[in-house]
Amino acid sequence: MAGAMRMGTGGPGLSGLLKDGYKHMSGLEEVILKNVDACKQLSQITRTSLGPNGMNKLVINHLGKLFITSDSATLLKELEVEHPAAKMVVMAAEMQVQEMGDGSNFVTTFAGELLSNAESLLRLGVHPSEIVLGYAKASAKAAELLEASVCHTVADVRSVEELSSVLRTVISAKHYGYEDLIASLVARACIGVMPPAPKRPSVNVDSVRVCKLIGGSITDSTVIKGIVVHRQSEGTVTYAEDAKIAVFGCGIEAGSTETKGTVVIKNAAELKAFNKEEERLMEESIKSIADAGAKVVVAGGSISEIAQHFLNKYNLLFVKIVSKFELRRLCRSVGATALVRVGPPTPDEMGHADKVFVKELGSKKVTIFEQIEDESQVATVVLRGGTMNLLDDVERAIDDAVNTAKVLCKDGRCLPGAGATEIELAYRIQQVAESTPGLEQYAISKFAEALEVVPRTLAENSGQAAAEVLSSLYAAHATGSAAVGVDIEGTGVTDAATARIYDAFATKLSALTLAADAALTVLKVDQIIMAKQAGGPKPRDPQAPDAD
Repeated sequence: MAGAMRMGTGGPGLSGLLKDGYKHMSGLEEVILKNVDACKQLSQITRTSLGPNGMNKLVINHLGKLFITSDSATLLKELEVEHPAAKMVVMAAEMQVQEMGDGSNFVTTFAGELLSNAESLLRLGVHPSEIVLGYAKASAKAAELLEASVCHTVADVRSVEELSSVLRTVISAKHYGYEDLIASLVARACIGVMPPAPKRPSVNVDSVRVCKLIGGSITDSTVIKGIVVHRQSEGTVTYAEDAKIAVFGCGIEAGSTETKGTVVIKNAAELKAFNKEEERLMEESIKSIADAGAKVVVAGGSISEIAQHFLNKYNLLFVKIVSKFELRRLCRSVGATALVRVGPPTPDEMGHADKVFVKELGSKKVTIFEQIEDESQVATVVLRGGTMNLLDDVERAIDDAVNTAKVLCKDGRCLPGAGATEIELAYRIQQVAESTPGLEQYAISKFAEALEVVPRTLAENSGQAAAEVLSSLYAAHATGSAAVGVDIEGTGVTDAATARIYDAFATKLSALTLAADAALTVLKVDQIIMAKQAGGPKPRDPQAPDAD
């Protein structure tokens, strides 16, 4: 009996409850403040990249790839954050990207600011549960007040001018100065892939492709209704008009037999006859494709030399596309079916393009499948620029803009940008805090204070005195000017609605909710219990000196 008692108690306290190797931390200093500090450090990285004048970050990942960007979604993905509390904020930002495609910087910055403000209350002795309750009330009130802040609605998303007026703000946050050009390109591409007029407009994000070509400048960029392939024609034919397209998922070459066999050739005449038969079969296959009406042949594998000879003989333009994903997009763009064997396609299996031609852009030759009359399901933005890093960054901005266009198709409401919405919310929530009894009012007031981070950062990044700009903003909003925001081009404040600086309502609402939820989740943690990592001992550091 005594032996059983000794076996059941491994030691006093928590160490007797858990296996060897567990780590346990609890209390304000050990857990809550350390978690808050980790999230603050993360938000300080992304915060300086907020807005049109935001700074770039240079990140080199574990594979040695270089990233120069102000896009926080890319930064958070490549930083590989390990801290469990900071990971919650990263997960909230990732969810924002998945749902809305934009606003990840706001999520991390605002969540970090909420936790930073909560820290001062914790040090004053306010219990975390009181802060959580106050933040939850303020978050619900902010979502309610957002409805009243709507200043513009996109009436017709099929209008290039209306759509690009909202996309400008998304682009300018990444590439200030090129927002009008790029927003117009993205708007035309998005409208090009929308279903015909009677149907409800929608944008499939995967249907807007980006083709990056080094050379020239961003002003040389254009939109092509169709798809651009990064390869030139393999043969002599480089142009086809009103072309039927046969797409093969396999290569065009002599097929091997299913079973192994040996052909014994005794003399030169038999060898010539064998080759002649192979040529005859290949010519029959190519002739049958040409007779079916095809003018363009696309192969998903290698094209043998003898096949190339006969494809040229029958005046067929032929291209090789190795990527199966690119082949699938081409099929969707031209309305073709990828065949698994070489042979004559049926009319239903063939696609159609108004023009297929090889064009030299910069120093690169590409093949363009262009649709002029028909409805194309894919549009391509051909980007030009001096370096691949610049093109990669513009592509991220375009991706954000396309996602915003998708959101606007569902909900066309817009809020004033330039920090105007955040200051209006801060002003209104501060009034709510003053009329709230108990300790919650301090948390609600801190929530309102945290919203100031956006206009403050915009002012700091544009070289202005943040305190003066904030006081001007509060003065304007107190008189009922709800659309007044930070003027980053001059000094002081400007009317964001008049300047056509808009934020999508759905994106802002989602970002506010996710940031508040992430901050509340971190504040609710009061103990951390970590198991010992699985696996054997860590590999020895090769740089470490040998032990004596």
